[in-house]
Amino acid sequence: MQQWLILGAAICFEVIATSALKASEGFSKFWPSLLVVVGYGLAFYFLALTLRTIPVGIAYAVWAGVGVALITLIGWLVFNQTLDLAAVIGILFIVTGVLILKLFSSVSA
Repeated sequence: MQQWLILGAAICFEVIATSALKASEGFSKFWPSLLVVVGYGLAFYFLALTLRTIPVGIAYAVWAGVGVALITLIGWLVFNQTLDLAAVIGILFIVTGVLILKLFSSVSA
């Protein structure tokens, strides 16, 4: 269970860094740019820790899938980006795939 909490931390730091990347406006703003560097550093550090016990394909699929869903939600809520029906359905497929991997795969630690 601890490895999944660590993966959750990696996902959170990646989402923070990606949101700050948008806010940095091409690295022209100092604080958001600093948050990008620190956030991605911590995200990859925690992702690397999870790879001790979770297979790389499973860890990366969960990290990427949950990250995409959260970034899409933040883009919609914070940056007022629009989502059409195809985008929502696509995100739901990604989340469904992650859930299938976690709940039914015998290789997900």
